[in-house]
Amino acid sequence: MNWFDDVMHRAVAEVVLVGVLTGLVGVHVVLRRLSFFTMALTHATFPGVVAASILGMSLLVGGIASGAVIALGVAALSRRRGQDAAAATGVVLSGGFALGTALVATQSGFSRDLSSFLVGSILTVGVADLVATTVVLVVVATLLAICARPLLYAGFDPAGARAGGLRIGVWDVVLLLIIEVVVVTVVPAVGTILALSLIVAPAAAARLWSDRLAVITGLAVVFAVGSGLAGLYASSRWNVAAGAAISLAATAVLLVSWVLVRLTRPAARPASREAVAA
Repeated sequence: MNWFDDVMHRAVAEVVLVGVLTGLVGVHVVLRRLSFFTMALTHATFPGVVAASILGMSLLVGGIASGAVIALGVAALSRRRGQDAAAATGVVLSGGFALGTALVATQSGFSRDLSSFLVGSILTVGVADLVATTVVLVVVATLLAICARPLLYAGFDPAGARAGGLRIGVWDVVLLLIIEVVVVTVVPAVGTILALSLIVAPAAAARLWSDRLAVITGLAVVFAVGSGLAGLYASSRWNVAAGAAISLAATAVLLVSWVLVRLTRPAARPASREAVAA
């Protein structure tokens, strides 16, 4: 029997892949303070995922299509004079989720369980999901490695980057689209609602321990993978929802890290974004 024929084996492989993916992008989300935008994006991709399911299309394609439109829209609105980025993002958050719910309501006898979109269903992932996650991981990791310097420069010193000829708006859109692709990719594992915890919590915990970008990234990946495996184990042991268990494990990692850092280094403070960039 093939190793991937076992449901739990596929779930473990998906958890590891998703953990590495969310750990890599979560560092940029935390350092750039894009947690609220990421939360809005998880809601905004919901209608695309639902529409794709109704039409019998790939959830990844549907989510990416709707998320890309939303990401570009938020980027454009936030750059208009007098327009508050947080207000635009908040409207996207509520509007996207409302549209997804409305699409579900229009389909009598809808075959897909709404909760599988919201909290994930990692035990039902197939080989195609694993292949898609692997491809996205390779692409995202390559982009982040190649574009690391301009992304950090544009995020931490926009004035200096602009003076140096860097197109800030373009690099902001690149990062937003990367985040959007990652959010859609982790939907089968943790759903649209709980994706935020796996992206933000491990990276936020890692930032408490170091002010070096390489160390923060490595710790974020370890914390995210560990949270996924711990949540999956808890799900199989106590028969709880896997997505919720993974999200709770990631939250626990952040809380434990905060307590340990306060106990071992009471005077220590998280490094500033400028120190990390340096």
